[in-house]
Amino acid sequence: MDGKIKRRMRRKKSIRKKVFGSKDRPRMCIHKTNKNIYVQIIDDVDSKTLCAVSTSSKELAGPEKTHKNMNFAIKVGEKIAKLAVDKGVQKIVFDRAGYKYHGVVKALADAARKGGLQF
Repeated sequence: MDGKIKRRMRRKKSIRKKVFGSKDRPRMCIHKTNKNIYVQIIDDVDSKTLCAVSTSSKELAGPEKTHKNMNFAIKVGEKIAKLAVDKGVQKIVFDRAGYKYHGVVKALADAARKGGLQF
């Protein structure tokens, strides 16, 4: 594994020791690839995904080659917030999965906050 990936995995493991999603406050987990962004809201007690959104889904897909930029991060954040509020979820725990809290991750989190989720 590359050193950069090893460091992120170490941070991810450290974060996951502390962050746990329950029925009252499920966990919003983010995952980035070179082309897409994936977000899930997970209830760790029942091991169920309550809702999920990604830039590869049909409603967010477009003709662009990559869907990992600020505009798509904002769209994903708004969409996940809308789905979560429709399911009755207001408060969440944010799991950034070892990624630094800037750029795409920050834009997604801010859009989710504007959509009605409380971190």
